[in-house]
Parts: sequence; structure tokens; C-alpha cells
Amino acid sequence: MQPRFEHSSIRFFIGKKIITRLANNDTRDLWQSFMSLRTSIPNRISEDLFSIEIYDPQLDFFLFDSQTTFEKWAALEVQALDDIPAELFGLSMPTGLYAVFTHVGSHPEVLKAMENIYKVWLPGSEYVLDNRPHLEVMGAKYKNDSADSEEELWVPLMRK
Repeated sequence: MQPRFEHSSIRFFIGKKIITRLANNDTRDLWQSFMSLRTSIPNRISEDLFSIEIYDPQLDFFLFDSQTTFEKWAALEVQALDDIPAELFGLSMPTGLYAVFTHVGSHPEVLKAMENIYKVWLPGSEYVLDNRPHLEVMGAKYKNDSADSEEELWVPLMRK
């Protein structure tokens, strides 16, 4: 699994967020509540959906398990954080380098791919994690739990 590298400039998102852990399995509820509100978001850049995770900067991903808490977003990218509708929040993502992995497969397989990225690829690379949001970009080829679903996994990096 080899990534492409992208230097992302500042980006803005509007969406819903929760504090969760994998054991809670409340991501579906987050997305259902967000999808009913997404048409109210002004200044959308595209219809791509963004699953955004914000982790504790001190988190050791080798110790990440189903009880580790993190902030989870369901969001759309926007031009600016103007006119944020009620029940939604704005997020500004700072500039920085990302490794972008294309994943093809169902959602349970995404978790395996992410484990491989954080526990195998990253330690063997010339990079370390940067303290910025992690993204899953679900564009036109995303088909939820289908075996031929495609999404991008954006991992924030900096050189060792």
C-alpha cells in the first residue's frame, strides 16, 4: 500500500461532531443526523463527504484500541466558515503534508487498512504523525459497505 503525498492548504469544514470510541459504534447515528442537515450548508466546495478524526496529540497509535476516545466529524468542505447552520459546527484544518491512501473495499476493511498504515507503513517511513485532523474522503466512487467502494484516507505527516 503506497500513498501519494499532498500538501494541503488551509481547508474549512461544516458538520456535526461527537466524542466517541470505536466500542461505542455511534458513527452511524452521527452520519444519519448529519445527512438530514447537509443541504442547509452554504458555500459547499463539492458533495464529497468527509469523516474527520481528531486524536489526542499524545496518543500512541500502537496502543490505540476500541476504548480510545477521539473527536469524530461528519462534514462537507466549504469555502469559508460563514453562516454555520444551527446544530452544526465549523472546523478549520491547518496547512500541512498528508499521505493519501486509496482504499477499495467495505468499511470493516478500512479499519484493517488504517491499522496497517499506522502500525506498519508509518514506522517504516521517513515520517511521523503530525497533530492535525485525519480525513476519510468519500467521493463519487464511495458506495458505503460495498466491496468495490472507494475512499481516500488522509494521514497528517511531518518528516522525522
